[in-house]
Amino acid sequence: MDGGTLKVGSKRFTESYILGEIVRQSAAPHVRTEHRQGLGNTAIVLAALQAGSIDVYAEYMGTIASEILKHDKPITLDQMQRELAPLGLGVAVPLGFNNTYALAMRSDADISRLDQLATQPALKFGLSHEFIGRVDGWPGLAARYGLPQRPRGLDHGIAYEALAQRQVDVIDIYSTDAKIRQYGLRVLADTQQYFPRYDAMLLYRLDLPPRFPTAWKALRTLQGRISESDMIAMNAAVEIDGRRFADVARQWLMQHEKAGGQANKPVQRTTLLDKILGDDLWTLTRQHLTLVLLSVGVACLIGIPLGVLAAFYAPLRQTVLALVGVLQTVPSLALLAILIPVLGMIGTVPALVALCVYALLPIVRNTCTGILQVPEGLRMAALALGLSKRDRLLYVDLPLALPVILAGVKTAAVMSVGTATIAAFIGAGGYGERITIGLALNDNDMLLAGAIPAAVLALLTQGLFELVERWAVAGRKR
Repeated sequence: MDGGTLKVGSKRFTESYILGEIVRQSAAPHVRTEHRQGLGNTAIVLAALQAGSIDVYAEYMGTIASEILKHDKPITLDQMQRELAPLGLGVAVPLGFNNTYALAMRSDADISRLDQLATQPALKFGLSHEFIGRVDGWPGLAARYGLPQRPRGLDHGIAYEALAQRQVDVIDIYSTDAKIRQYGLRVLADTQQYFPRYDAMLLYRLDLPPRFPTAWKALRTLQGRISESDMIAMNAAVEIDGRRFADVARQWLMQHEKAGGQANKPVQRTTLLDKILGDDLWTLTRQHLTLVLLSVGVACLIGIPLGVLAAFYAPLRQTVLALVGVLQTVPSLALLAILIPVLGMIGTVPALVALCVYALLPIVRNTCTGILQVPEGLRMAALALGLSKRDRLLYVDLPLALPVILAGVKTAAVMSVGTATIAAFIGAGGYGERITIGLALNDNDMLLAGAIPAAVLALLTQGLFELVERWAVAGRKR
């Protein structure tokens, strides 16, 4: 068996989860494997690949050409390999199917071609955020067809339901989406052939084959084996039948290794309670608690001294409070995306840094406020008794300010329980894993299976801090 752990990545949509599991399970007999799933958009997964946080993931030729290599026209596989090599990356193993972008409408729409959209400016477009920003997405498509509409950003997982409920009229789709058939949608003809081919490939680090030669040999056997109908059927098994990604991937591999395998294994529907109490509950709880405890602990070590500094040095007060206030306004996913290349990794460390940043404001502000509320007469009395400034801080100011400081720490901790769900977008685990899967599948039960434990943990955290605050107040009275 090859040494080390082969780390497989995937983006946050159904097909990528499934392909990630196929890659992981194909390599698993030959090497220890790990699937860091649902890492977000192309930029985040690519940053993780370049940083060595993952070794390989399934990508599409059109995406590599336009989003990674920044070409505005399709390029050959040979050119792609040459341009990726200086980045330490390679592309190989065409999996056998093309999953291109397209736009779709309800079947009752009197439109069948993309060029007809230009004559209907009142149509409401709900497009995925990545498609809106891609070079080969909305900007180029709108320019090519002269489309006047202004699209709304809409998560791909909920776009089909929004279209069915007539909240939007046009959405972007992947041609292998199972829900196209389920919702009876009309895929608009790309008469000017704007969208390139998006053949699924393996994008990998060039050091993968020499590090894991046996596993790489196994991955190469996937070449050309996944047909478009296979991929649509696997997507349907997850999105419509409610199967797990790993089970669907395992079944496909068994079918292709042993004809007949377990192809007709009955689907077991799971209830909301089953999903909440799933096998991963303890693991996700441990990961979530670790993120919250460490981030709030570090925020206290930084924030309390900053609050003290702001309280005693008036010229710095507004600067310190403004700085932590500005940090609080940075969008969470944007901060995570920035931290990945800065820290050179995904996972727990960048998630902890981001959570610590968001926990600072209530801790710094409450520490400063609590100390400023200490009566000046008590400070003067302490100095009259011969206490140094350090002793006065430790034995007078901080004890008297403790209830207010604890209130700030409580706020930071409760906020961190909710904010920690974003950690799943960069492979740090926690209850956010269930939420990201629920978003990808538009599965309300899975969303609740992540949100309910997070809410319970937030309530327990608040209750624990209230007990501590009562103890602190009782201690002051004694």
